[in-house]
Amino acid sequence: METVFSFDFGLKRIGVAVGNTLLKQAQPLKVIAAATNDARFAEIAVLVDAWKPARCIVGLPFHPDGAEHAMTVRCRRFANQLHGRFGVEIVLVDERYSSAVIMAKRGEVIDALSAAIILQQYFDDITKL
Repeated sequence: METVFSFDFGLKRIGVAVGNTLLKQAQPLKVIAAATNDARFAEIAVLVDAWKPARCIVGLPFHPDGAEHAMTVRCRRFANQLHGRFGVEIVLVDERYSSAVIMAKRGEVIDALSAAIILQQYFDDITKL
């Protein structure tokens, strides 16, 4: 059994979810809203030290037609930084509609829920293999 993290990267907030390869059920874990990149990675380091994930899933946004945009590049960079800093395996997952499936109230922070949807999609996809 391995612990798996998922990240919904954003410029203001990063949603984090956790699950494991035995149960294959994603749970929202935390929303990181630190102002600087160093502070964000310091919070991620605390989570990594506590949970020891074997793999990190990073949501990769695309336009509805599948074309990349500026956030796609930023998410790839974030994924590369995760791998470089923590040495964990990284898997990129299409997150095109993760936020759209959440029924949120105005102003509600949904980043951790989005991360859980991304992770659940990953678990569902590997189960089909």
